[in-house]
Amino acid sequence: MSPTSFERISDARRFELLVNAIVDYAIFMLDAEGYVRTWNAGAERLKGYSADEIIGKPFSTFYTPEDRDKEAPQAALAAARDTGHFHSEGWRVRKDGTRFWALVVIDTIRDETGELIGFAKVTRDITERHHAQLNLLESERRYRRLVEAVVDYAIFQLDPAGNVSTWNPGAERIKGYAPSEIIGRHFSQFYTPEDLDLGIPQRALAQAAETGRFEAEGWRMRKDGTRFWASVVIDRIVDDAGALVGFAKVTRDLTERKKAQDELRSVQDQLAASQKLEAIGQLSGGVAHDFNNLLMIVLGNIETAERHSRHLPGSVNIQRALTNAKRGAQRAGALTSRLLAFSRRQALDPKPINLNRFLSGLQDFLQRTLGEGIEVQTVGSAGLWQIEADTNHLESAIINLSINARDAMPSGGKLTVEAVNVSADEDYCRINPELSPGQYVVLCVTDTGSGMSSDVLEHAFEPFFTTKEPGQGTGLGLSQVYGFVKQSGGHVKIYSEVGQGSSIRMYFPRHYGSSVPVETEADEIVPEAEKLETILVVEDDADLRAYVSDALKDVNYRVISAPSAQAALTTLLQDVPRVDLLLTDVVMPGINGRELGRRAQQIRPGLRILYMTGYSRNAVLHQGRLEEGVDLLEKPISLAKLALRVREMLDRKVAE
Repeated sequence: MSPTSFERISDARRFELLVNAIVDYAIFMLDAEGYVRTWNAGAERLKGYSADEIIGKPFSTFYTPEDRDKEAPQAALAAARDTGHFHSEGWRVRKDGTRFWALVVIDTIRDETGELIGFAKVTRDITERHHAQLNLLESERRYRRLVEAVVDYAIFQLDPAGNVSTWNPGAERIKGYAPSEIIGRHFSQFYTPEDLDLGIPQRALAQAAETGRFEAEGWRMRKDGTRFWASVVIDRIVDDAGALVGFAKVTRDLTERKKAQDELRSVQDQLAASQKLEAIGQLSGGVAHDFNNLLMIVLGNIETAERHSRHLPGSVNIQRALTNAKRGAQRAGALTSRLLAFSRRQALDPKPINLNRFLSGLQDFLQRTLGEGIEVQTVGSAGLWQIEADTNHLESAIINLSINARDAMPSGGKLTVEAVNVSADEDYCRINPELSPGQYVVLCVTDTGSGMSSDVLEHAFEPFFTTKEPGQGTGLGLSQVYGFVKQSGGHVKIYSEVGQGSSIRMYFPRHYGSSVPVETEADEIVPEAEKLETILVVEDDADLRAYVSDALKDVNYRVISAPSAQAALTTLLQDVPRVDLLLTDVVMPGINGRELGRRAQQIRPGLRILYMTGYSRNAVLHQGRLEEGVDLLEKPISLAKLALRVREMLDRKVAE
């Protein structure tokens, strides 16, 4: 078998061919002084020199001027000479002056005796890899600078077991730990005792490890033991093989946002409750109007029957029956009055009140009303501002609250009625949207009783809601207080806890002005007409119109009745008869009573007008108060009250 071409080539020639075939590496030899002695094709491609141009030149030709100034080529040969091997990376220069990042290996070459005869040098262009590494390093630096610059977020890493391994300034600011205090410690240290008992930290890591992410909000602990509301995100970190190497954790303090959300929710709840009470109030007021008309007919006819049956045989039993019927109708009237108070449709007659003097006069009355088992204390304040309110309704409100307090203290206790000045600022009004900023006098009724649960508090102001046994209460006491205070331009709030008593605070706007003496009501009598006087009665309810007309006739008045405002105006437009007083209902179909009164006075200037109402809305009221110059009777009206008021108005006219 003849030898192949490859076999006929010498070993030295084969090696030369091998080296020259490599074009991705510069492979060449240096003599002991560092001069180039061989040059392969890879070296020519990489460095740009041909063999004729570079052989015999020093290998320092490939180094940058900076490295030559530092004698880096000499140091490389010295290191290879001493250890037999030198390895480094650095910038090198091509023939055209461009630079590339080179991986350099220099190995010594010795003869059979061990004497150094030169060096084998291998160079590879790794510029792209170097740029990639630089980009990676720069990216890591930017990320670290970013993380270190963030102070509003706690950004840190956990190892697979949940121990803290990095810590940024935001984490230190939010949680209070310096890096040296927390790195290496378990992240469960930030959780509340309640969450620790529930195993929340372990479940969070387990979820992040399984699904890649855990996200939640909750209370967390700072180093000083204070709590903050946190938004927490935990992301899984895996290596190239997909193995878990740790977790990235981001925490943000959302305490202020949660506070704002809680306040907003509270305001929304209050507004919803207010809207519900307003809707119930509108319904209650409408019912009260019709019911008051019916009650007035019932009461009026009972009173008529009482007067006409006094001299009949066996009248004692009849009188007893009529008295019981009258008492029941009066109690029904009291209920409708409370409904009107709740719906803010009652007619108030507010006057300036000195509360220190008012409370002083109330002390003995409350003590007698509540009994010896309750200690009553009324407390005023130095420099207490005045309020403007209806004295009778204010007194009724305090009595209602006091009776409720007594019922909550069956074994005795203490009731305190106190008045203090308060300035409501923007912050307070933000969480109590029904109150405007300003100065108020707070009238506070506090007891040491059983208190109320949160469920009871939620419904406390609703009409007919009561926790008492059937027959023990109507459930209208607090409703009446609520309506009265609101109609007086104020605000009412209950503070109570089970077993800790209750405190009802009524906020009344400060009134600027002097107080006026409180008038006392005259004894209930039935005055009669003193001469032939004519009253025009206008009422759309036929039965009620008949009762009022008959009642006035019984006390010697001449009565003309009309079923509507239009009919009444027709009568007034005639020259006769003479009309001394117009007695009209307020709420009527078509032209209401207030408009009738205006037209009547245009037709007959000086005509006295007395209004009746069971539910007036705004016909004769302005913001819950009687309009100037308006005289009003609230249904149901007893004969005595009707006759007394008619007589007062007619006498007033005569006096003028």
